[in-house]
Amino acid sequence: MTDVPNGFNGGRLAEELRALVSEAEALLRTSTETVSAAGREQAEATIADLRKRLASLERQVRDRARDVDDYVRDNPWQAVAVAGAVALLLGLIMGRRG
Repeated sequence: MTDVPNGFNGGRLAEELRALVSEAEALLRTSTETVSAAGREQAEATIADLRKRLASLERQVRDRARDVDDYVRDNPWQAVAVAGAVALLLGLIMGRRG
């Protein structure tokens, strides 16, 4: 498979989600005195579930990005035509608002 283009923002989204999970873990560690044992267990289970979902999301985004990259490399003119059509439609929509 080919590499995912550097400009793809899926990696940035995954990094932000990973940071959010890490911050939630840090918050849970600092709040041990105010959270009951049951509440702490539930929070830890939720964080573990978030980590699993994040890993799955990262795999899906990476796979989709590779699929798109492969398609564009195999069909460059079709990709240009689709991008042009989308740009034309956006231009028409934005032109009507003004």
